Amino acid sequence: MTAQRQRTGNRLGMGSKQRPVMGKLPARRFPIQSEIQKLENELNAFNERITELEDEGHQSHAMDVLKANALDFARRIDELRCVLVESASKDETAR
Repeated sequence: MTAQRQRTGNRLGMGSKQRPVMGKLPARRFPIQSEIQKLENELNAFNERITELEDEGHQSHAMDVLKANALDFARRIDELRCVLVESASKDETAR
């Protein structure tokens, strides 16, 4: 019987299933949050697939491509979050 590895979330942060729900914001008013959510969902899907393949013992170029894509999604999410923080800080200083 094979032992499963301990998983640490989606590797780059908490999965959306684990996050507390604060109430959905309308996408048309908050397009950046909507895009972040979409990218997080795609990142979670990549990470689930990577975990499945690793559990099956796959070690191929395709795994490296999946991991690179997951890192790209995480980078894009971080960039969008930075935009939110920067715009929020500009709003605070404008008041």
